[in-house]
Amino acid sequence: MRFGCRHQTIGTAILIFAGLLFPGCKEKAAPPPAAPPEVSFVTVKPQRVVLTTELPGRINAFLVAEIRPQVSGLLQKRLFEEGAYVKAGDILYQIDPSQYQSAYNEAKAALSMAESQIALAEANLPAIRSRAERLRGLVKIHAAGQQDSDDAEAALRLAEANLEVRKTAIGVNRAAMESAAINLSYTPIKAPISGRIGRSSITVGAMVTAYQPTPLAVIQQLDPVYVDVTQASAELLRLRRNLEGGGLKRSGSSERKVRLLLEDGTPYPFQGTMQFRDVTVDPTTGSVILRLVFANPKQVLLPGMFVRAVVEEGVKEQALLIPQPGVTRDTKGNAIGYVLDQSGKVGMRVLTMDRAIGDQWIVTSGLAPGDRIVVEGVQNIRHGSVVRAVPFEGSGTTTQPPASSR
Repeated sequence: MRFGCRHQTIGTAILIFAGLLFPGCKEKAAPPPAAPPEVSFVTVKPQRVVLTTELPGRINAFLVAEIRPQVSGLLQKRLFEEGAYVKAGDILYQIDPSQYQSAYNEAKAALSMAESQIALAEANLPAIRSRAERLRGLVKIHAAGQQDSDDAEAALRLAEANLEVRKTAIGVNRAAMESAAINLSYTPIKAPISGRIGRSSITVGAMVTAYQPTPLAVIQQLDPVYVDVTQASAELLRLRRNLEGGGLKRSGSSERKVRLLLEDGTPYPFQGTMQFRDVTVDPTTGSVILRLVFANPKQVLLPGMFVRAVVEEGVKEQALLIPQPGVTRDTKGNAIGYVLDQSGKVGMRVLTMDRAIGDQWIVTSGLAPGDRIVVEGVQNIRHGSVVRAVPFEGSGTTTQPPASSR
């Protein structure tokens, strides 16, 4: 008995030792199946979107008047402060009026003398006419000679002709007096418009010439102001094609409203209106000019300032917007998105985008209303994968920004 137990003990020890030496001989347990990756999705829904375009532009004064003298002479006075606001009709400069005053007085005296001579001729004419008529009757009864009658007729015709000449002369004298009065009225140089006047290019005591090429000063009306922006002709054709095809619609009375971004990116507080679009394409840039009008009560907008105008293109009634993280690119650069079916299986779609609005894309093809597109966890899936889908928490919180640039 002792011998058998001993052999049994030895056999058990050998088996234990063999198990320690050859652990691989034991059968491995199968690992649990991997859980499907979790992704977040949004459901594509059509939305009404107002499409806008940012266009570069420059500020121009609403009215510009270059002040030039209309008569020549010595500049006696400057009656404004540089940079001040002037009103239409304010006197800006005074040219020495003495020679023009003298010319006016002379023309006025000549006109007065011509009027006196006409009055005298008109007073003598009835007597001359009466004498000619009387001699004409006496000749018929042979009470006066024919020569006397002929002389009276000649005197009458001469008096009438002299009266007509003096009437013509008085017209010339009157025109000369009016011309002298106009020249005299030009000696005070007045502001033709209201606005801000710049620096003076001439000093008191200098000689000025009528209609000289260099202006004495420049007045600019700065409220309102023009904003001239450029738009590529290709963009204009695309917009017209979308409107005619029904992809875009005009938004009624607001279609001419425009907003403005200043040089530092801050929005201008006043809305403007589109006045007109030029009908000529610039051959050097391939663009057309859009002229906008903006109120400028505080004169924040100055001529030459660079701005960006936010112009409304139209309204897309059934736009499909998706968050930008839901769009990736394949090796060829094509935009793709991953769409979930009802069983949670992933399918890949090739997408066509129009533009970005804030943190969203407008998709024009590749998606349909009701599709569920993956926006989080895209890097963990591929076409045909089965995933565990949860709604994207940020869906519905993304809002359209005030401007969408093309």
